[in-house]
Amino acid sequence: MDVSQYLEIFIDETKEHLQNLNEQLLILEKEPDNVNTINEIFRAAHSLKGMAGTMGYKRMQRLTHDMENVFSEIRNGKMTVGANLVDVLFQGLDALESYLSNIQETADEGTEDNEPIISELNKILQEGVGEKVDTQATTATATQAEPAQAHEEGAKYQDLRIADYESNAMIKAKEIGKNIYGITIYIQETCILKAARAFLVFKALEELGEVIKSYPDVQDIEDEKFEFDFSVILITESALETVKNKILNVSEIKSVYIDKMQAPEEKNEGQVEKSETAPVAKETVQAAAAATATAPTEKKEATQQKAPAQAKQQSKPVVNRSVRVDIEKLDVLMNLVSELIIAKNGLVSISSGENENRSESAFNEQIEYLERVTTNLHESVMKVRMVPIESVVNRFPRMIRDLSKKLDKKMELYMTGEDTELDRTVIDEIGDPLMHLLRNSADHGLESAEERRKAGKPEVGSIFLDAYQDGNNVVIEVRDDGAGINVEKVKAKAIEKGTVTKEQAETMTDKDVIDLLFRPSFSTAEKITDVSGRGVGLDVVKTRIEALGGDIEARTKLGEGSNFIIRLPLTLAIIQALMVEIGKEKYAIPLGSIQTIEDVPVHDIKYVQTKEVINLRGTVIPIIRLADILDVEQTNETPESLTVVIVSKGDKLAGLVIDNLIGQQEIVIKSLGKYINNNKMIGGATILGDGEVALILDVNTLV
Repeated sequence: MDVSQYLEIFIDETKEHLQNLNEQLLILEKEPDNVNTINEIFRAAHSLKGMAGTMGYKRMQRLTHDMENVFSEIRNGKMTVGANLVDVLFQGLDALESYLSNIQETADEGTEDNEPIISELNKILQEGVGEKVDTQATTATATQAEPAQAHEEGAKYQDLRIADYESNAMIKAKEIGKNIYGITIYIQETCILKAARAFLVFKALEELGEVIKSYPDVQDIEDEKFEFDFSVILITESALETVKNKILNVSEIKSVYIDKMQAPEEKNEGQVEKSETAPVAKETVQAAAAATATAPTEKKEATQQKAPAQAKQQSKPVVNRSVRVDIEKLDVLMNLVSELIIAKNGLVSISSGENENRSESAFNEQIEYLERVTTNLHESVMKVRMVPIESVVNRFPRMIRDLSKKLDKKMELYMTGEDTELDRTVIDEIGDPLMHLLRNSADHGLESAEERRKAGKPEVGSIFLDAYQDGNNVVIEVRDDGAGINVEKVKAKAIEKGTVTKEQAETMTDKDVIDLLFRPSFSTAEKITDVSGRGVGLDVVKTRIEALGGDIEARTKLGEGSNFIIRLPLTLAIIQALMVEIGKEKYAIPLGSIQTIEDVPVHDIKYVQTKEVINLRGTVIPIIRLADILDVEQTNETPESLTVVIVSKGDKLAGLVIDNLIGQQEIVIKSLGKYINNNKMIGGATILGDGEVALILDVNTLV
C-alpha cells in the first residue's frame, strides 16, 4: 500500500501529539498524581504508536509502545511517577521529534534505534512494578507486547442481543434470499495494533455485504476497548467459505468461528443452527498487510486504499506549510466568491448592452458592489491565513524547563495572549527570534539563586512572554525580572571594540547605548555559551524581525530586568497605504506607520548639528527629503511650504518631505525578488489601477 499520500496528515497530527505530550509531561512533573494528565499522555502515546505503525515507521512505533507500557502501569496504579521517569520520557520525546524531523526531510525515520532510552524505560517499568530487573531483557529488540493470558475460545456471537431494527433487517434479508452469518474473530495475542486488524476485517466484510451488529460496538473497537476477540452479524450473498477466507486474508488473525444464522421469526432471537464448524486456524500471513495496516481512527484516509504496493520513498523534503481552517470561514469565503461572480456578470451585462439600464450610475453601482465584495473577500482570506501565536510559543515552556536544569538556575515562564493571531508567513519566521530572546533572558538576564537572594529577590526568576494586538500590529514582549542591562558595561565594550569613540560615548543616551546591542557580532558575554547563541548577537533577531516589516526595541532598568518589545504587522499581503508623488514618480507609504500629515512653512525649518528639523507642537522631529534620498529629479521652483508626512518607528518620529498627496489606497504588496538589490528602503512594489508600478517605502529603514 502506498502510504506516501498520507504523509502530510501524519506529520501534522504527529506534531500535535508531540506538543500535547510535552505540555502534559510538564504538568505531570509538578503534579505526579494528576489522573487526567496520566490518561491524556497514555492516549497521545497510544495514538502516536498506531499512526507510526500504520505508516510503517517501526522504530518510532516501538519507542511509543514502550512509553505507553509505562503509562499503562501508572494508570493501573501499579507504579508512581518519579523525577527520573520524567527525564527519560522527555528524552523519548526528543527522540520522537528527531524521527519526525527525518521523516519531514526524507520521508524515512532513519536508523537510530534509541536503545539506551528503551532500555531505561523498561528498567524503570520493571522496578516500578516490583519485578527483578533483567538487564539482558531490557536491551532485547523485540517490539511486541507481552502475550495476554490464554483464554477459552468459542462462538461468542451466540450471546449477542439483537434489537428490533436488527431483527427486521435479518427478516428482510432472509426474504430476498441472502445469508445471515454469526462470526467471532480471534486476533493473535502478540498483535500490537488490534484495532487496525479489526478495522481491516470490517473493511473486508463490508466488501461482501452489510455488518448489522458488532460486539463490542464499533467505537469501542476503534478505541481498542476489547480483548483479542470481537463478534459480528453479517448479511451477505456470499457463501460461508468465501466469508471465512476473506477474514483469514487479514494478517495476525488467529482463528474464526462462523455459522449460518436464521432470521428471528423462524427461531428464537439470535439462535444459531447447529454446525460442526471447528475453529479455523490461520495458515498464511500476508506480510505486506501487517506492515501497513490502517487503524479505524484513520478511516477517512483508509477509504482511498488500493491494492498493496511498496510505499514510495520520497527523495524530496516534505515541506509542511498547511493551515487548519474552520469550516465556517470557508463557507464565508465560498459565499463571497459567488457574490464576486454575480458582480462580474453585472458588469459584463452592462458592457455588452444586454442591460437596458446602461447609465453611468448603474455602472458605478456595480463598481461599488464589486469593491465591497473584494474588501470582504480580502478580510476573509486574511482570517483564513491567520494562525494563533500559540502554535509557536507552546514549545517554549519545555525549553525553559531544560534551560533551568542546564544553567542550574531556578526559573519560571509565564505566557499571556497565546490566542493572538498572526499571518501564517509571520508565524513561520517569528519562532527563532523569540527563542533567542528567551535564551538570552535565561542566560544573561536572570541571576543565580544566590545573587537573587542577596538582592532581596525571590530565588525563582520570572520570564514573561506577552502577546497582544495593538491597532494594525501585534506586539510581543519578552521580559524578565533579572539584573537588567548594565549600560556602562556596554559602553566600555563598545569603546574597546572601536564601535564608538570615547567622545561619542559621553553624549550617548541610555537608549542609544542599548541600541548598540543590535549591532552585528556585538556581545557583552564574558564567555560564549551554547545557550545564548555562541556569540551571535541580537542583530540576527533584529534582521529577521525587520524583514517581516516589524521592529524591535529594548528597555531596561539595572537590577530590575529587561524588556524586549517586538512590533509586527498583522498581515503581509494587502495593506492600506498613502499614495504620494515625489517629482513625477509615485510611491506608497504604509498607513500603519503614519501619524499625521503637516503643511510646514519653509522658514519653520531649523538646523540641529547640520540636520534639518521641525518643531511640531513642542516635539523636535528630523525631516527626510525623499527626493534627495531616492534621487528623484526636482523642479527648480522653491515652494513656500512643504508637505511633510510624519511617520513613526516605535517612539521615534521623522518627517518625510513629499511633493503631492494622491490619497489612501488598498494595495497588494509584490516582492521585488532577489534581482533588484536595494538598501532596504524599498519594501516591495505594487501595481496601480492604470498598470503603473509604484514602489513601497520601508518606513523603519528610513527612520
